[in-house]
Amino acid sequence: MNHDGSAHTPVAARRARVRAPELAGRGGWINTGVDQLTLADLRGRIVLLDFWTSCCINCLHVLDELRELEERHADTLVVVGVHSPKFVHEAEHRAVVDAVERHEVHHPVLDDPDLATWQQYAVRAWPTLVVIDPEGYVVAHHAGEGHAHALETLVTELEAEHAAKGTLRRGEGPYVPPEPVPSALRFPGKAVLLPGSGRFLVSDTTRHQLVELEPDGETVVRRIGSGERGLADGPAGTARFNEPQGLLVLPGPAGTVLVADTVNHALRTYDPATGAVVTVAGTGEQWWQGSSTHGPAREVALSSPWDLAWFEEKVWIAMAGVHQLWTYAPETDTVEAAAGTTNEGLVDGPVREAWFAQPSGLSAGDGRLWVADSETSAVRWVARDDEGELVVRTAVGTGLFDFGHRDGPAGRALLQHPLGVTALPGGSGGGSVAVADTYNHALRRYDPVTGEVSTLATDLREPSGAVVSGAEIVVVESARHRLTRLRLPEEAVRVDAVAHRTQRAATEVAAGGLRLDVVFQAPAGQRLDERYGPSTRLRVSATPPGLLAGGAGTGTDLTRELVLADGVTEGVLHVAATAASCDDDPAKPYPACHVHQQDWGVPVRVTDAGTSRLSLVLAGPAPEG
Repeated sequence: MNHDGSAHTPVAARRARVRAPELAGRGGWINTGVDQLTLADLRGRIVLLDFWTSCCINCLHVLDELRELEERHADTLVVVGVHSPKFVHEAEHRAVVDAVERHEVHHPVLDDPDLATWQQYAVRAWPTLVVIDPEGYVVAHHAGEGHAHALETLVTELEAEHAAKGTLRRGEGPYVPPEPVPSALRFPGKAVLLPGSGRFLVSDTTRHQLVELEPDGETVVRRIGSGERGLADGPAGTARFNEPQGLLVLPGPAGTVLVADTVNHALRTYDPATGAVVTVAGTGEQWWQGSSTHGPAREVALSSPWDLAWFEEKVWIAMAGVHQLWTYAPETDTVEAAAGTTNEGLVDGPVREAWFAQPSGLSAGDGRLWVADSETSAVRWVARDDEGELVVRTAVGTGLFDFGHRDGPAGRALLQHPLGVTALPGGSGGGSVAVADTYNHALRRYDPVTGEVSTLATDLREPSGAVVSGAEIVVVESARHRLTRLRLPEEAVRVDAVAHRTQRAATEVAAGGLRLDVVFQAPAGQRLDERYGPSTRLRVSATPPGLLAGGAGTGTDLTRELVLADGVTEGVLHVAATAASCDDDPAKPYPACHVHQQDWGVPVRVTDAGTSRLSLVLAGPAPEG
């Protein structure tokens, strides 16, 4: 049955005939070898538009979900990425080109810095997937993650239907790979200093390897990992990683390194003495809402672990994929969600109640665990309060949509999508932290004693982490594919202050009541999974919290009556929806089940002409038009 209680109908019968708008973006095309690619050029092929932005972890999850679909249907399906930026940096064409290579995007990408195509397709969230049939009509719309199985079914149906009609065209797609560029590193992520030798170990993210470098930071000693994307333990030459990021030298004489193997959703160990790689946490599958959040480390799923730090006798994990911090206890071989609710945003308080937004950098120092909270452009910390309870506090940052490059008092300072934070030693501003301010191409410093933010260096290229080496700090300059050695300066660099808000337009809503509808239709051949209770879940909150006078909270109905508070004229609605569906085949005693989920951060502005109804599509056919 569908969410409204109706029975399934064949895909051809329920499909609306909505002509797909043309693809247009001022930035032009990447991975095509041509200046312009049109829908007419793709007529006869099934087209899947993937609206994404490079900062968004959910978008990166979808890139990985689509890889097998692209391979299986290479002669009929053309995936087209539509890069739709959130941050100012992401509107730079060079940044999009880098992101396409960094994440091994093997299909055409339209660079749409002005969100022109985003607006034509009425997209409201990253990521959003839109399917266009071989005749040029939009037939399906999906937001969020978990739609790979539904897309597989739909593409197979479209192939059969249009082959019978004679409207399907098979052959090679328009993808043209870029020329490979030789370099010792390719989009490195993080680095650590190996004890005793003075050598560096670097996560060579795009090449799916670890690289050990001499103390000069340039000469390669050895590579760990075959260089092929995958999850395989074993000797250094045959082990496989999948876009590894964070590295941590574990306490003890062995010098064992723990690796956040991000796209494998796993933690691995690397033994520098033997070269052996072993998986110690994670199942290799992505964590979904409703999954276990504690237990034996190899039996609990993780979600895009991005960085690691040793704090309070445990490994702390920046679990970017679910906006939380987790811990891993090597002595008991267990993992546990430790901070954050999975809500995306910036909320301080007790660790279990705090909100994070894609934490991507960790460093312990001066009794605090420092966090680079990338999507809120914030620096946060975890520490014990006067009662001995762990709490989360914010040093720099105000929310999901404000960012820039501004020094000064921390309450006014601005960052832009920082990915790394490094506690500095006593002689270099004890208690201070260096921040890899990634999208500002800068290294910044926050001093908790003075409460000031300053700029240490500019003209870096997407710094993603740093490590202290003596009187120097070695920065992982990711988009220049190198480590860059800097003296820790006494004087700050002067920069012109710049403040930004995301260019995504706010939705105008009327004062008073607002009806929220999350549209979900179980994909063809599936039914809602209600064996163990309701199969849907809706969570609504707001920033500021006072925006909502009623309707906040969690429930199972995908429709909610919200009440906007008097006197609050703008804010952000945080909407998180989950739906579970299973294959609808009576012959299968244990049908395969699938989870579909999406978080929306919807900027709203209260106006006299605003709407009283807000519809968000989780999954369903194209709207009538």
